[in-house]
Amino acid sequence: MGASFDRVRAEAGERWSALTAGSVPWIRIGDALCGKAAGADEVTSAIRAELESRSIEATVSEVGCLGLCYAEPLVDVTLPGGPRVFYGNVTPSQVPAIVDSHLVRGEPAADLAMAYAGEDGPEGTPRLEDLAMFKGQVRIALRNSGNVDPGDIHQYIAGGGYGALHKAVTTMTPEETLEQVNVSGLRGRGGAAFPTAVKWGFLARSSDPVKYILCNCEEGDPGAFNDKGILEGDPHTLLEGMLLAGYATGSNYGYVFIRHGHDGPIDRTRRAVEQAREMGFIGEDIFGTGFSFQIEVSLTGDSYVSGEETALMESIEGSRAMPRFRPPFPAQVGLFGKPSNINNVKTLSYVPEIIARGGEYFAGIGQERSKGTAILCLSGNLSYTGMVEVPLGVTLREVIYEVAGGVPNGKALKLLQTGGPLGGVLSADQLDIPLDFDAMARAGAILGSGGIIAADEDTCAVDLTRSLIAFCQFESCGKCFPCRLGMTHLLEMLERICRFESVPQDLDLMRQVGSNMQAGSLCGHGQLGFNPVSSALKYFGDEFETHMVERRCPTGSCLRPFHAPSRTRR
Repeated sequence: MGASFDRVRAEAGERWSALTAGSVPWIRIGDALCGKAAGADEVTSAIRAELESRSIEATVSEVGCLGLCYAEPLVDVTLPGGPRVFYGNVTPSQVPAIVDSHLVRGEPAADLAMAYAGEDGPEGTPRLEDLAMFKGQVRIALRNSGNVDPGDIHQYIAGGGYGALHKAVTTMTPEETLEQVNVSGLRGRGGAAFPTAVKWGFLARSSDPVKYILCNCEEGDPGAFNDKGILEGDPHTLLEGMLLAGYATGSNYGYVFIRHGHDGPIDRTRRAVEQAREMGFIGEDIFGTGFSFQIEVSLTGDSYVSGEETALMESIEGSRAMPRFRPPFPAQVGLFGKPSNINNVKTLSYVPEIIARGGEYFAGIGQERSKGTAILCLSGNLSYTGMVEVPLGVTLREVIYEVAGGVPNGKALKLLQTGGPLGGVLSADQLDIPLDFDAMARAGAILGSGGIIAADEDTCAVDLTRSLIAFCQFESCGKCFPCRLGMTHLLEMLERICRFESVPQDLDLMRQVGSNMQAGSLCGHGQLGFNPVSSALKYFGDEFETHMVERRCPTGSCLRPFHAPSRTRR
């Protein structure tokens, strides 16, 4: 069976060589959610029509997000033996010029080119790795995203895909596999940052013959899109990570849990599962070793709380997504009453490289107890927005001003909202905090899912806090009253402050409500629900005072009427 995998790997390598060094051009088009939103479908249609009208033979691949979301629709062209040339913000009207220059005359359209990779790029065009958003990146989980066709398993295999799985099940014991994850220092990337090997160890010790590995891609955080980005760009790295988790813990079934409506991630993950099953990487007796593991995709409704691990299990079982009481914990009694582990997409997507390269490789990146990389989603008032993978330990200042290019239009940075709506806000004078799970928590914010939203000087901190709490109040499942009522009361008080109708007792009352939510809520939604308010009060207390004492908003934002979301859909 080992020889069989060697043949598959050799065939994949031959296909890759034919694609990258063959006789026809290769055109890759960013077709992830960000690309589609910017018009990638229209650009793709224009490219196919132009090639057909000129009778030009070329391979056209719709790939995932390279991370340069500000440049979408992103198109790159590679001629046989030539560099890979990237064209950003492409419109259908520009397609004829690109095709005529690059594919017909063999000369990249230098006036439209944005960057290149390889040798001998267009004069005056920077290398891809010299672009601000690519400098300093260490791409592990994102190593293939935007580079390979997510619908072609052979492209994943050609880059070493499923080699880590083959290595683990044919040369390593489950215990040795788990130990490499332990050596790596990998911590969960879903928000809690719990040591992954410790979590897996709880499940591995269970002797139950039926155990589950669950992957959480609910990802309802405003400003977070890296989980979806991985599934759209490289779903096989997640599947291989799940298979390795199953092998290390003695589990035999996995679910990829994706929010309903995210069609790109759903379709590409389902296709990847089918392909991996056809190749024998998912199913019975994998590589002839006796290890068996099945994977399927499960969808959730439009519910933020579905991302909580026990609510996720309730949803898979067909119930309303509401958290369970704990104990018992999922590693003891989880999905369908069986021992289960729940990990985030990013967490599992690191595992193939950890096993392939060894845990020391991953542990050598990052700092202290925060090992590896952070996959960040940069949005808001920034010159360059998108998705990057940088080593843990770099500072927020480096991310904002070197990677994201700072704030445009000569405006000053005022605050960062990090870690999703349950995270916190940081003022602009806190930018020397490193990307470190513990350092950010001490600062009153969390790294969470990796979302960072930047706001300039025109943003009202009180108004932004009100918006965050309005989201959290709307998304509370309502099962426990500290969260259900606490969120409602916080929103009512913040609305009063923004209408300049507050009373002096409101601040103390908000702190009391927040303390009760933290102590009495059933899950993290309520326990962390006061974070936006507490951090805003810490860094922007003077702005709250201006609203409450002077009865005015420094930015004028709170003069606009505000209407909280309707609760009728509940």
